[in-house]
Amino acid sequence: MDAEAWETVDRLVAWLDAESALAPDVELLLRFMKLSEETGEVTEAVIGVLGQNPRKGLTHTWDDVDSELCDVILTAMVALRTRNPDAANIFKAHMASVASRSLTTTNRPPHSRENPPRARPVVRAQPAGSTVRGAVNPTFD
Repeated sequence: MDAEAWETVDRLVAWLDAESALAPDVELLLRFMKLSEETGEVTEAVIGVLGQNPRKGLTHTWDDVDSELCDVILTAMVALRTRNPDAANIFKAHMASVASRSLTTTNRPPHSRENPPRARPVVRAQPAGSTVRGAVNPTFD
């Protein structure tokens, strides 16, 4: 994340703190819980893209899903910053740690007959900004 993003997070945290009548420890817990609400909205948007609720039909686009995912990221940043003033450095170090352990081939077991690569679903979605709803074909490679 760039410095501008974290400056915006700092301003949002200051605004939320100023508007809250709750004790700081309660406010922190609520900001953690807000993440569950936001991830639920991602789920709702995906269900709406796929039209999986027969009562509602197609209600969302992939752009809606993108927006909800951004809300999850921003909410997590606010929660992390609320818990620790050094959130930007904590996140940067954590991302480097994840990349270090995940993006190296030495950490992956070789594939064999006993250890085949797992099948991964491939979702071919509509292009970003498309007005066609529900254009998704899940397939497996």
